[in-house]
Amino acid sequence: MSTAIKVENISKAYQIGEFSTGTISKDISRWWALKRGKEDPYQKVGETNDRTTKSTSNVVWSLKDINFDIQQGDTVGIIGKNGAGKSTLLKILSRTTTPTNGSVKIKGRVASLLEVGTGFHGDLTGKENIFLNGAILGMRKHEIKKHFDAIVDFSGVERYIDTPVKRYSSGMYVRLAFAVAAHLESEILIVDEVLAVGDAEFQKKCLGKMGDVSRQDGRTVLFVSHNMSSIEQLCSKGILLKNGSIEFIGSSRDSVKKYFNNENKTKITFVNNENLHLQSKPFLIDAEIDENCLEQDRFFFRCNFKSNNIDLFNPTVGVVISDYLGSPIFGTNSRIHSRDYIPKKCKSGQITLSIEDLSLLPGDYYISIFLGDSIQDFAEYKDALKFEIKNFGLLDSTKIPDSKHIGSLNVKNASWILV
Repeated sequence: MSTAIKVENISKAYQIGEFSTGTISKDISRWWALKRGKEDPYQKVGETNDRTTKSTSNVVWSLKDINFDIQQGDTVGIIGKNGAGKSTLLKILSRTTTPTNGSVKIKGRVASLLEVGTGFHGDLTGKENIFLNGAILGMRKHEIKKHFDAIVDFSGVERYIDTPVKRYSSGMYVRLAFAVAAHLESEILIVDEVLAVGDAEFQKKCLGKMGDVSRQDGRTVLFVSHNMSSIEQLCSKGILLKNGSIEFIGSSRDSVKKYFNNENKTKITFVNNENLHLQSKPFLIDAEIDENCLEQDRFFFRCNFKSNNIDLFNPTVGVVISDYLGSPIFGTNSRIHSRDYIPKKCKSGQITLSIEDLSLLPGDYYISIFLGDSIQDFAEYKDALKFEIKNFGLLDSTKIPDSKHIGSLNVKNASWILV
């Protein structure tokens, strides 16, 4: 299998604030250095693209020393938080901007969808824009005609195909733009997170099409999205960016797990002893789960709470277990499933939850915790704990949940205790 994209030491710097060096002589020196292929003599090096800190330089490196190879036919998901450099990387690969340093070698024609309306002329009709995009890709008129009906049918804008696209909604715009990029005969398809503009049905349709062009046509697909389930569904490989640098390259599943931080966190302290008296609302002191119980297909959760100012009647703790994609799969609180839970009036105490039959499939899970009483909620601790199920019990076929209940818990055996 041949290499479709080879990226070597790519870096991209942007200058913020005033662009001029301040003097004509320095501007000329900069121009002459760049003209000869030299580095900018007035560019400060080392400022990473971290939006949470104040810059000490007028130059920010959106990308820094990026290296990777993508083979023909690969489907690659590029993920990372906002500001990680994902869109900048795609713009360089699409040749809409040039890198400050490094080189990119691309084998084949590139069709890209980076922003809503990229490559479209607002005054031209949808039909005219289809032919315009095909011409930009180097296709002949008869080649575009061969795919025209399929493009229009996929986009669902047949009624407006002879209307100037400046009158399209953002959803219509991206539907037609994606249909053009996916159907025309390019070897590489690059898609940024513009699919978020479309509805759920169209997003599913797009993911299916990108999978088809990779598996059936052997085309290379690069996909940027914040929807991690879509990345896992479509992509075989993942690239995780952080502050303009590559943090991890591997399978899409491993990349997503790395993105969500794969370290187990089975015990946490929310407030230390010195600061207990400073809390104005009821709060959790700490929380933990028993790792030994997990190995025995059981779940045991414990937390300690305290209130400095008011008495709590029926202190209530809620627990929500989510998978590593953030989708809740189970939730309960001490007001329900409380076989041994006896409400009482108090200012502090300990609440435990035990589930005898933990029917979770192997994988990573997060626990969010909520504290309240019979009247109101006081505190929320999102994804406070994290644990991993390494195997599914003893693989007892009588305990394996059916396809409608995969990931569910047997709440009949759940028990809360307040002490």
